Amino acid sequence: MSLKIRLARGGAKKRPFYAIVVADSRSPRDGKFIEKVGTYNPQLQSDDPNRVMLKLERVQEWLSKGALPTDRVARFLDKAGLKPREGRSNPAKSVPGKKMTERAAERASRAGETAEA
Repeated sequence: MSLKIRLARGGAKKRPFYAIVVADSRSPRDGKFIEKVGTYNPQLQSDDPNRVMLKLERVQEWLSKGALPTDRVARFLDKAGLKPREGRSNPAKSVPGKKMTERAAERASRAGETAEA
């Protein structure tokens, strides 16, 4: 059984409120979970101490049992000092695609022709 520490959405329409839960990875996002280990309220200011509330000892116990946090929860755990998050690096993402490179080469050749004339 693969365990995830993830967000389960609650709250009203356009007023999100999330529970941080430990759940089986196969269960639905807002469905069955094993334990609620915290809350996240994105409506509050980012410096508000009540924005992310974690039961640190319970989270630590689940991490030791092999539960994997999702990306967003990993950010919360990193900020709380429980589990450092690995930085991501994708330098190829900023490289233009094939068509854009062709268009840039075409524009450059046109600019060269107009400069010669």
